[in-house]
This record gives sequence, structure tokens and C-alpha cells, in this order.
Amino acid sequence: MTTPHAAPPTPPAYVEIDGAPAADPELLTTLMSGFGHFTAMQVRDGRVKGLGLHLERLDRSTRELFEEELPGDRVRELLTGAVAASGRRDCSARVYVYDGVRLLVVVREPAPDGLGAPQRLRSVDYLRPAAHIKHLGGFGQNYHREAAERAGYDEALLTSPNGDIAEGAVTNIAFWDGTSVVWPSAPHLTGITMSLLEPLLGSVRRPVSLGDLGGYRAAFVTNSRGIAPVSGIDAIDFAVDEDLMKRVYSAYESVEWDAL
Repeated sequence: MTTPHAAPPTPPAYVEIDGAPAADPELLTTLMSGFGHFTAMQVRDGRVKGLGLHLERLDRSTRELFEEELPGDRVRELLTGAVAASGRRDCSARVYVYDGVRLLVVVREPAPDGLGAPQRLRSVDYLRPAAHIKHLGGFGQNYHREAAERAGYDEALLTSPNGDIAEGAVTNIAFWDGTSVVWPSAPHLTGITMSLLEPLLGSVRRPVSLGDLGGYRAAFVTNSRGIAPVSGIDAIDFAVDEDLMKRVYSAYESVEWDAL
């Protein structure tokens, strides 16, 4: 009886970058797949607001995409090491997770502190797929954001074909009706800054459409880089409500920083 031979191992991919072999072709191939997720944060003096929310997001998305857990201790160790190696106690940091639960940490210059400049948004008929995941491969949202910027806007506002507002291309958006802060309930990514502010502002979630904009007094956007008022959406102008923005930013400032 003939014993079958085991198949020879598959040779690793060969990859070059600008004519030079990549140091780790397998890792590069994984990164180029575009299948993964990430979280982004500001680090100040080795501390992060909402660190637990970041760790929970990474673990939850890893379980959904790769059916594996991602221990928070591993993330903290790699993040702390990368921040220390960068020589920056204050920085912007991102943690990317890829197939095989391979983690990539990117450390850059910090975003400016304080409120951002007022932003004007252009609405587009586009919703992110699997919007609840902060996933990679966001060609659609990047395409619309770049197009909005070329047209003189600061950000794209993603909506359904019926005009239901979901989120910005890289932001969450909230509206002020004079009584409540309202976050649109169409499919969106619940950002960490949004998650921190939502309970502090006594805010609500409900449908908001482009046709409703005339009923709101003000709006603002949030993301990992901060908070900024909205000065207009398409042809509709919004006044910058200084009292509202002070209240929103004071709420954000009240959140404790967590040690890495």
C-alpha cells in the first residue's frame, strides 16, 4: 500500500517595494488585503480618553471578522511600546488589526487641542458597508470626502438614497434643536468621542433627514481628532452656537484620561 506524501509547503510570496525586497512579504501581503479594522486615539502624557472603549471595540470587531479574541493587555503592551519608541508622550495613535490577529501600531504627531474650526459639509448619497465596524478599505467614503474637499467643503456627509443622515466620512455628527443634542440614527459607526459625549449631554438618537435641517439651530462633528462646529450643510447655513460648543467641549474635557 502506498503511503501518500504530504504536500510540500507553499512558498512565501515574494514582494518588492520600489525594486527592493520587502522585509516581511507575508506581513505586507496581509496588509495589502485591505481586510481588517482599527481604532484611532489621542495620547497625552501616556494617557488616553476612553481607553476601555477602544479595547472593547478592537476585541469586538476582531471576534466578528476573525473569530478570535484580542486581549486588551496585548493591545496596551504594543501601544505603550510604540508610543515609547516614538519618543512622543503626546501623539495621535492608531491600532490596526489584520487576519491572523496581526497588529500594527502607527504613531504620528498629535492633533491640536481645543475646538476645531467650523466645518462646511456636502451631503452625498452613500452609506458605509458594515457601518458599525471601523473597518479598512473605505474607498467610497474617501472618494466622497476628497471630492467634497475639491469642491471647497471640509467633509462629506453620508446619507441614504432617501436623504436620511448617517455620519460624516470620518466623523459623527450631532444636531441641536434648542432642547436636545440629537445624533442621527441611520446606520453609522458609533465613535469613541461620540460614546463619551452621548451620556454627558443627555442626548438622544432619532432619524434626521436633509429635509429636517431647517428645524435645527446648530450642529457639530466629532472624531478621534476632536470636536468642531458645523457652519453649513450644502446650501443651508448654521450659526456657531458658542454656548452649545462650550458645553460640549467642557463635557469632553471632564472625561478622565486613562493610563496606558
